[in-house]
Amino acid sequence: MKKPSGANSPSKPPEAPVFFLDRSLGKNRVATALSQAGATLHIHDDLFPPNAKDEDWLAEAGQRGWIVLTKDHRIRYRHVERLALMKAGVAAFILTSGDLQGEEMAQIFVKALPRITRFLKHHTKPFIAKVAKDGSVSLLFQ
Repeated sequence: MKKPSGANSPSKPPEAPVFFLDRSLGKNRVATALSQAGATLHIHDDLFPPNAKDEDWLAEAGQRGWIVLTKDHRIRYRHVERLALMKAGVAAFILTSGDLQGEEMAQIFVKALPRITRFLKHHTKPFIAKVAKDGSVSLLFQ
């Protein structure tokens, strides 16, 4: 008896993550670098007004299954936003290093991209994870 080929297998490969860039990351350098690295993404200011409440865009990101990238490390401490993130079922990755220029943030997220993808396969949403300056990823809150 022949084994079924991968093409006929009923299980399909997992879809690549779709990222949502919080406005704290700007709209150019990080987005361009991630796009060039093959990531699919949406940018906050392309979809929401600049003053949109975090709770509003988090709910939308959760509904659409987008993976949130941000440098707003305070989100894990603000109860309303953390609750919105958890309720929306969001996976959020926070760049925890401060005082970085756009190019540095872009390089860190590109370096972390394979680790983020692996992390997503091994952790159930919702959660908040941190991305360190060296590109490492670790769980902060679940």
